[in-house]
Amino acid sequence: MKTACPGLEQSLLHRRAGQTIAIVGPTGAGKTTIINLLPRFYDVTHGSVKIDGVDVRDVTADSLRKQIGIVLQDTFLFSASVMDNLRFGRPDATDEEVYAAAKLANADSFIERLPEKYETVLGERGSGLSQGQRQLLSIARAALADPRVLILDEATSSVDTRTERLIQKAFDALLKSRTSFVIAHRLSTIRNADMILVLQTGQIIERGKHDELLEKKGLYYDLYMSQFKKQEEVAAAV
Repeated sequence: MKTACPGLEQSLLHRRAGQTIAIVGPTGAGKTTIINLLPRFYDVTHGSVKIDGVDVRDVTADSLRKQIGIVLQDTFLFSASVMDNLRFGRPDATDEEVYAAAKLANADSFIERLPEKYETVLGERGSGLSQGQRQLLSIARAALADPRVLILDEATSSVDTRTERLIQKAFDALLKSRTSFVIAHRLSTIRNADMILVLQTGQIIERGKHDELLEKKGLYYDLYMSQFKKQEEVAAAV
């Protein structure tokens, strides 16, 4: 995958298939801009976005988006059964495939406790479910679609500790053997990434692995000391 983005003209990004790229930076740095360019929610004004050497503007949006799975913090669910919601990206999936995706996402246990299990009709936007449960369904939906490219906003704010652990395990399973772009909020994801991109005001100003970037003592070092180091301290205390 190769991208050249507006505001990132001097910052070429070229990644191999199967790698996980963590994207970090302060609010407004351009993290969401990068992930929105991949499925063509809007197009670049300079340069190009290419997958396997093919400009994404040379294929239909429908065929492109079938290759990309997106799990965002704000999950959209329909007023339909759990089964239909999970099948949204792959209507021809068998029941067994749906069950397997739900188990991979650690969503199966709470689905089985719903009044009609997989046939339970959800309220609009998943009303009646917790934020964590909605996110687990979103992960299961992405797993069922089995995309080549995965985009994650892995934020787990406002969920209880047990649900956060389930979400983390689901993300870990989903990331295996896929090209993934992660707006990273957890240090464990950042440490395990093949490449970390550090953004500021629309520019990729640093790139590398965790230890390499700490040694540079640049913006990533500042972010680590102000945000991610606290996660390590909390984990150590637990």
